[in-house]
Amino acid sequence: MSHRPTSGLAAVSAALLAMSRHLEVGDVLKTIVASARELLDAEYAALGVPDDHGGFAQFVVDGVDDEQWKAIGPLPRQHGILAAMLHDATPQRLADVREDPRFEGWPDAHPDMSDFLGLPVQDGDETIGALFLANKRCPRPEGGCGFTEEDEELLEILAQHAAIALTNARLYERSRELTIAEERSRLAHELHDAVSQKLFSLRLTAQAAAALVDRDPARAKGELQQVAALAGEAVDELRAAVVELRPAALDEDGLVATLRTQVQVLDRAHSAEVAFESAGVRALPSAQEEAMLRVAQEALHNALRHSGAERVTVSLGRRASVTVLRITDDGRGFDSHVVRHAGRHLGLVSMRHRAGSVGGRLTVDSEPGKGTTIRMEVPCG
Repeated sequence: MSHRPTSGLAAVSAALLAMSRHLEVGDVLKTIVASARELLDAEYAALGVPDDHGGFAQFVVDGVDDEQWKAIGPLPRQHGILAAMLHDATPQRLADVREDPRFEGWPDAHPDMSDFLGLPVQDGDETIGALFLANKRCPRPEGGCGFTEEDEELLEILAQHAAIALTNARLYERSRELTIAEERSRLAHELHDAVSQKLFSLRLTAQAAAALVDRDPARAKGELQQVAALAGEAVDELRAAVVELRPAALDEDGLVATLRTQVQVLDRAHSAEVAFESAGVRALPSAQEEAMLRVAQEALHNALRHSGAERVTVSLGRRASVTVLRITDDGRGFDSHVVRHAGRHLGLVSMRHRAGSVGGRLTVDSEPGKGTTIRMEVPCG
């Protein structure tokens, strides 16, 4: 393998180490694709993870920029060569994929591809993905494929380790999900035991106060004071539980990475284009980051479910001593003069409360037919 600048044991080792370094499934998929493309010196690389409905649960590409990927359109279905790798579980090395009888064409914006090398990624007998490369960067033999048998053997090694890395990442995510579910269940039990008792006591005390109002106002006043104290204790219990339910992704990845990931998921799941921009943002106190994340989630839900928007943009930036979050959509908007009614419907009251609770403020700019911009500012050091 010494004839190729990206080959050799050092290059293979680097690729395998890169795959094993990540625990998140998305990061593992990106690393597999980038490593395969670099190692085999191909123009394009992709990895598809099938779902149970004839499509792909995840499809990661390398060599195609974001703008072109957007123009290509929805994720591919399981057909043609992709289906062959998923269902036959055999390597596919072709001189020109376009001349293969199974080829069914590409979308208009799809890059042109010729020589092709693809392998299934298998966990035992189960095919968990399809890894393929196209357009080898080298002189092609007359009528032949730029990819060689050596390339195929190298990709097989990579695919085997990719299966291990992907399986480990899935187990890690599943373990984390179970841990979170167990923690939520524990908190639910604690809430039931603590808050329910407080509310039960509050109800009995309120009933006692009502019975004493006419015949013993002084005692009734004392009971009402007890009602207020019990209500305050219940609120404190709820706040403590909410603090414990801080999203795990924020602790591990921070606000920028968490928002970017959520926006990417929504962009794939909805017909509207959802984009994320950030610049110059530093880490914030945990309470501020969580408040900003919750406001962004609520605003995105409104824009994607209710506004009819074709494009939604989430931006996070810093201006002087203020961190600014904006969620802008080009949807139908609403009359800001009657925002009180709309505000309750769209959760604006809750968003304003979240912003205020961390020393920030929330503003809404909207007009019928001109979209909506929700802006949250929080002070930063």
